[in-house]
Amino acid sequence: MAARPYWSGHIQISLVSFAVKLFVATESKSEIRFHQISRSTGERVKYQKVSASEANESTPASTVEKSDIVKGYEFRKGEYIQIEPEEIANLRIPSRNTIALEQFIALEELDPAYFEKPYFVAPENTAQTEAFATIREALRGMKKAGIGKIAFGGREHLVAIAAPADKELKGLMAYTMRYQEELRDAKEYFNEIKDVTVEKDQLDLAQELIKRKAQKFDPSKWHDEYEAALRAMVQAKIDHQPLPVEEEHRPMAKVINLMDALRASVHGNKQEAAPAATGRKKPAAKATASDAKRGMEIVKETKAVAKKGAKKKSA
Repeated sequence: MAARPYWSGHIQISLVSFAVKLFVATESKSEIRFHQISRSTGERVKYQKVSASEANESTPASTVEKSDIVKGYEFRKGEYIQIEPEEIANLRIPSRNTIALEQFIALEELDPAYFEKPYFVAPENTAQTEAFATIREALRGMKKAGIGKIAFGGREHLVAIAAPADKELKGLMAYTMRYQEELRDAKEYFNEIKDVTVEKDQLDLAQELIKRKAQKFDPSKWHDEYEAALRAMVQAKIDHQPLPVEEEHRPMAKVINLMDALRASVHGNKQEAAPAATGRKKPAAKATASDAKRGMEIVKETKAVAKKGAKKKSA
């Protein structure tokens, strides 16, 4: 059975308009579900919706049926106006049915901080494909994204429409975005960071370290290890087995010399990094106040890793 679209409507650019349907591009893969249970009885705890006035009384409150619950806006303390679902559904908002792309920007201008959720966009039917494909290829060739608004889920969202990076994909991508007023001011959190002088040789080594670990992003290599550990713990309890114990975390130590740590990271010289990790001072690299203030840390080697490195050198 074909997936049902989350939203159907039109994309409009000036006088050009074509029908599309949006599908949610994400899904939860978690297989572990928890219920709330009573610690003493082991039975599930259930919640009932009751009237606030009855909930404060000593006698058991009667349950309010779902069909009898409507939205209410408190316009005065303790006084509400009722809002029926159909009244909200009939709000006169153009973006309920049409995404009007009013601006186009370069893809690199889109700050990731604004992104909320991705959606797949497909033409409503075969008759819409020509216009759909024309706009898709224009966006892809110019590396642009169209910005507009879309209304669903009880609010109006800012939305960006762009062609997928993979040229073999024939659809479009839509990304709901946050409004600027929804983002906290970054300056409030970053203003206290002190200005420091970054030395060129250290910067060169840091860039080389990043360069050596740079590679094409492969999403299939990343998995939820927390979910796997949680499943293992649950299975152990079911089987009445000892609970899995967290692996010993490699301790971190203050780096005595930042240059040594960077050089060791780039060149793989563990012998050079070891003194910094264990805290033993090297004659040529004494700890200074500036080194301590850098706050850099290095992972200590385990004995197994150290032995492995020694074997390789002896070979």
